[in-house]
Amino acid sequence: MTLQQLRYAIGIADNPSFNKAAEKLYVSQPSLTAAIHELEDEVGITIFNRTSRGVSLTSDGEEFIAYARDLYGHYEALLNLYGKNGKRRQRFSVSTQHYSFAVKSFVEMAKKFGSDEYDLAISETKTRDVITDVSNLKSEIGILYLSDFNRKVISDLLDAKDCEFHKLVNCKAYVYLWKKHPLAQKKFITFKELEPYPCLSFDQGDGSAEYYAEEILSTKEYSRTIKANDRATMLNLMIGLNGYTLCSGIICEELNGSDFIAVPFRDPAASKDVMEVGFITKKNMMLSTLGAYYIQELKKYLGVEEK
Repeated sequence: MTLQQLRYAIGIADNPSFNKAAEKLYVSQPSLTAAIHELEDEVGITIFNRTSRGVSLTSDGEEFIAYARDLYGHYEALLNLYGKNGKRRQRFSVSTQHYSFAVKSFVEMAKKFGSDEYDLAISETKTRDVITDVSNLKSEIGILYLSDFNRKVISDLLDAKDCEFHKLVNCKAYVYLWKKHPLAQKKFITFKELEPYPCLSFDQGDGSAEYYAEEILSTKEYSRTIKANDRATMLNLMIGLNGYTLCSGIICEELNGSDFIAVPFRDPAASKDVMEVGFITKKNMMLSTLGAYYIQELKKYLGVEEK
C-alpha cells in the first residue's frame, strides 16, 4: 500500500466518478483504475461500488477511507512542516446544519486566527451528511441539535459512526419569519395561528425520517409544507409566501439581514420541547488548533461560559 494509492482512493471518494477524480488528480483513468484494483486486492476488500451512474463507497470502503484520510492527513502535516517550504499550512473543515451562528463563528475564526496560510472549508448540509463527514474525517467538527424526540436515533447513529456529541446550549422553539409577516408583531405565536401559512423545512433527501429534520416539532401535521435546500431560498420563500420555520432563535442578523425576526413559539402540546444545540467530533480525538479556536468562537457567540 502506497501513499499515492491512498491519495487516489480519497480523491475518488470525494468525486462522483473515476473520470472526474482522474481529472482532479492529474492522472489517466486507466492508471487510476489499475491503482485502485491493486489497492483493493492488497487490503482484501472492495472499497468502491462501480455502476453506470458513478461510484460510491461500500460499507468497508467508508471505514477504510476514514483511516486513509487520517493517515494521509498526518503525511501532509509532516510534509508541510518538513518539506521544501518548511511551513505548516493550517487546515480545518466543519459541516453543519443550516445555522447562521455556525457560519458567523467560522468567519470570526478565519479573521482572527492570524495565520498567513490556511485551507478552510465549511459545508451547510443534511443532518446525516454532517455525521458522515465527521465520521470519515472529511470534517473535524459537525454542528447539529438533539431533542427528546430525535435523541435516541441520532445518538445511536453517532455511536455507530464512532462520534460523540458535546452540548453547547439549550434553546426553546422560535418561529422565524419575515418582519412584514402578518404574525411578526405578536409577542408569541401558536400552532393554530400558523395554520394558514406554509411551514418551511430543509430537505433531508428521499426517504429521510423526521428524526433527521433540522426543525423541532417535525412530527406535527402541517397543512402546508415546502422543502428547500439552502438558507437563501428559505429566506426568499419567507418573503414571497409568508412562510415560516421553527428554529432555535439564535439568529445572526449580520449574515441573514435585518428583514427577518424570531418570535417565541408557545403551544401547550409542545411546551417541553427543547433544542440541545452542540457539536460532534470523532471519539477520543483531540481538536486541532483551528478546531479549538472555532469552538471558542461558537461559545463566545452563544454566550456559553468556559469551564
